[in-house]
Amino acid sequence: MNTDRRHFLKQAGAVMAGGLMLPAISKAAFLTGETAEAWPVGIQLFTVFKQMNEDPEGTLKKLASIGIKEVESAFSTRGGYYGYKPKEFKKVVEGVGLKWRAHHATGAPFKMPPPDKMPKGADGKPISIPKMPAMLNLRDNYQQLLDDAAEAGLSYLVCASTPVGNLDEIKNSIEVFQKTGEAAKKAGIGFAYHNHATEFDAVEGGKTPYELVLSQTDKDLVKMELDLAWATKAGKDPVALFKEHPGRFPLWHVKDIKSDLQTITEVGNGVVEFKRIFEAAKIAGLKYFFIEQDMVPSIDSVDIGYKNLVKVIG
Repeated sequence: MNTDRRHFLKQAGAVMAGGLMLPAISKAAFLTGETAEAWPVGIQLFTVFKQMNEDPEGTLKKLASIGIKEVESAFSTRGGYYGYKPKEFKKVVEGVGLKWRAHHATGAPFKMPPPDKMPKGADGKPISIPKMPAMLNLRDNYQQLLDDAAEAGLSYLVCASTPVGNLDEIKNSIEVFQKTGEAAKKAGIGFAYHNHATEFDAVEGGKTPYELVLSQTDKDLVKMELDLAWATKAGKDPVALFKEHPGRFPLWHVKDIKSDLQTITEVGNGVVEFKRIFEAAKIAGLKYFFIEQDMVPSIDSVDIGYKNLVKVIG
């Protein structure tokens, strides 16, 4: 994901077994160093944004054939959940042998960037997004989003991005997180916040948005979905974050970035220290992780990332 794409997400948010069996990743191996039951690998479906818009069911079948077991949904030009209602999409996902674990929603209303500010995709070309139905956002629609998540049987609703450019925006976002977290608890659903690199930029007073969110929200109501590549780009050590806030990071985006700290690449082909990070999974409180490589031109990139991940932490 390049810098333009990061700004796009800040505005828009990333709103969202079977087949060939490749080597399993051991959940207990991360936590104890011992071999035990397999921990399934998930994917954030923004990775295959174009493919999911064109053929949701066919794309999910291909992901399952690679070895992916779980999905986290994002927004779609089809509207809703890739053109489906929650129960319908759950049926499609489970019909190909996958599990739907989480959904991304933006924290505030979506505003399409002007044409000259549109980000570039993984192929280096500007992203072209057709007109689509209005997206729900947490500020205005948190209860409906939670109702949808409950209908789908999801474990988590995640804020994909939210305005954090100044103290007022951060304050407003924290208020949204708190009310969403409280409502999520009543619904039996977890709530988490997904970061980009900009959350680690200091604002007025010298604090960063990430620090303020962590310190000014209830740790039991507002969890974090740490994007490992964006944290690395910002010069933050994921393991240090886990130790500072143990149990606060039940979700991760397993994403990689090249040494230029600009170019997102296949998992295992960049500089993110996955093995060391996964060794701290117990401290983090990890429950689910999702491979993400933004808007890949070919699903072959998912296959490469999956195989590399298994080699690194299997």
